[in-house]
Amino acid sequence: MSAFTRRQMIRLAVTLPTAAIFTRYDALVAAERNKVRITDIKAMQINRIAGNCLIKVETDAGIVGYGEAGMTGPMARARIATMKPLLVGKDPLAIEVHFQKMTSLMHTYMASIPTISGIDIALWDIAGKITGLPISTLMGGPFRESIRMYSHGRMNMLDKAACKAFADRVRQMPEGFNAFKNDIHPVLGIPSGQFADTLDQAQLKTVARAYNNAREALGDDIEIAVHCHNEFNEPSAVGIAKAVASMNPLFIEDPMNPGWSEAWQSLRRQSPVTLMTGEKLELLRGFKPFIDNQTVDIIHPDLAFAGGFTGTRKIADYAYENKMPVALHNVGSLVLTFANAHFGSAIHNFYRSESQLGETGYIEPMAASNPPEVRKGYLKVPTGPGLGFDIDPEFLKKNLVAGEQYWG
Repeated sequence: MSAFTRRQMIRLAVTLPTAAIFTRYDALVAAERNKVRITDIKAMQINRIAGNCLIKVETDAGIVGYGEAGMTGPMARARIATMKPLLVGKDPLAIEVHFQKMTSLMHTYMASIPTISGIDIALWDIAGKITGLPISTLMGGPFRESIRMYSHGRMNMLDKAACKAFADRVRQMPEGFNAFKNDIHPVLGIPSGQFADTLDQAQLKTVARAYNNAREALGDDIEIAVHCHNEFNEPSAVGIAKAVASMNPLFIEDPMNPGWSEAWQSLRRQSPVTLMTGEKLELLRGFKPFIDNQTVDIIHPDLAFAGGFTGTRKIADYAYENKMPVALHNVGSLVLTFANAHFGSAIHNFYRSESQLGETGYIEPMAASNPPEVRKGYLKVPTGPGLGFDIDPEFLKKNLVAGEQYWG
């Protein structure tokens, strides 16, 4: 037999952690196999979760699983119609089988990974409820009982008084967050998420002034991150990295278009600060070139976009083999927030999770039981079955997006 190449060795290594997880999972669910069947899959959109929608997978045992998909309700329902034949009537515990079948769809349209992500999260919720175990345990954890979070800096960074007021307010927040990412587009007066013209020196000086104002107000005990929305080209991204370097940012997020290109390598060579990206990338295929080329310091998948628990676990395991930490993106509901908690508890190379908790008080009332507990910037990982909380149906009914019906 010929010797393995380095590439073959890496491919073998990356399959082992995920394979081990499913060996453990199979042992934990073995006694419950083929006792429950999937009967329906539904999608419903509620307000203020960044265009995501909730997914519900129903079973003949009355056990229901909830997930969150990175697309609107109408879009998800259209794609669910193509996947129901693969799932209805099947054992919900065959998660890896379902994931492979759903993600390998090609015709009439290629697989919708954001929709699959929501379904996958719901299937893991069902598995936890059937076995009586939290998802973090089913996935091989827990490595930690709480996960570190970061939040959003809602302030006008060009106004020193506004920065000071924000600093005073966050120091009084009971959640105790000590890391905030701060949007760059209001500083520059450009639309969020739209590709911008190359920044000039005057604009870069404005960026430097804004983030240094934030640092002056927040001090060294509160971390500040630079939040972009993939809107800059390579010269602008390099300029931003250099402009903010003096205030020692926690990271710069998504400075360039989502997909990998050699421009990312150029940015990595020139950037004096930590780079993070990934919230719109799908499956391991989207993250692999960033990891292989060490193009960023931290990858940042969103469970509702990247492949749910199953797909994102494959990404995290590959990153682990390449010594790269994993942060989690989240501007979704309490479903996605608790999903992040379980995932962050179940992997070794977890870094931080984004959160909307404590900002407006909007998503917390979604819990009919076991509301989120955040102390000193850490979210406690639920210990109940599945996701570990019950959803308040009245909250959902009151917060439906216009035109949506309660679970269709």
